[in-house]
Amino acid sequence: MINTVGQIMLYVNNQDEAVKFWTEKVGFKVISEQNNGQGMRWIEIAPTNEVETSIILHNKELISKMQPELNLGTPSLMFFSKDLDKLYNDLSSKQVTVGELVNMPSGRIFNFADSEGNYFAVMEKK
Repeated sequence: MINTVGQIMLYVNNQDEAVKFWTEKVGFKVISEQNNGQGMRWIEIAPTNEVETSIILHNKELISKMQPELNLGTPSLMFFSKDLDKLYNDLSSKQVTVGELVNMPSGRIFNFADSEGNYFAVMEKK
């Protein structure tokens, strides 16, 4: 079902300053940058292009408006799945709190909460 810890989502107040910090001070590289045309920027950074797990810099203010239930004070984990529909249905059938399936610039995604209300995301990765 979940086959990889794919990304760590870091919620920042200023994406450009965060990119500058991670690239200039820490030595990371921008792996990709996407924009859905509606203000949602998705900036992926990592130490190298060959890593399995990367960091996504998200705009904290925008995410808080889209999903007010999320705790944006700490990073979130994004898992990857090869069969998102099966996982979504499986978690739903087990009475896990799941969000709706959403199309993002890099693929379909949904979030789910654990028993303590911590949210995690899963993206379809083929």
